[in-house]
Amino acid sequence: MPENTTHKFAVILSKKIEPGRALNAASHMIAALVANASPDMRNQMLFLNYEDANGGLHPTSGLSLVVLKADNSNKIRTARAAVIEAHLPFTDFLESMTQDSYVEQMARTKTLTEEALEYWGLAVFGPKEAIDPITRKFSLWI
Repeated sequence: MPENTTHKFAVILSKKIEPGRALNAASHMIAALVANASPDMRNQMLFLNYEDANGGLHPTSGLSLVVLKADNSNKIRTARAAVIEAHLPFTDFLESMTQDSYVEQMARTKTLTEEALEYWGLAVFGPKEAIDPITRKFSLWI
C-alpha cells in the first residue's frame, strides 16, 4: 500500500447554497464519481478498511478529499471546463437536479442550455498535479 499518494478527490461547492443542500450535492457527486470509475481508477481511489480494536471495519478512502467553495456558478463552470480539458473524471451537480423526482429533474435540465445551468458543485478525481492548478484559486469550505 503506497504511503505517498499521487491522487486526490476535490469537491467545489457554491457558497450560495445552504449547507444541507451542499452536503446533498457533494454526496451525489462523489457517489456518481465512484460509480462511474473503472476498476483501475477504483484501485487508484485507495479504498481501505480501518479496523478498530474490536475487529470492526470502517471503510473509507485513504486519499485526500478537499471540499472547496466557489463564489458563484460561473467559477464552477470555468473549473469544469478546465477539468474537461485536462481529461479528468468528474461529476457536477446543478440547481435543476433538485426538487421533484429525477424524471422531472432530467426533463427540466433538458430545457436549459449549458450557459443557463446553475452549477451548485463539481467533484473531480485524479493526479494531484493535474487537479491542484485548477482548484488552487478556491478557498476551503469552512
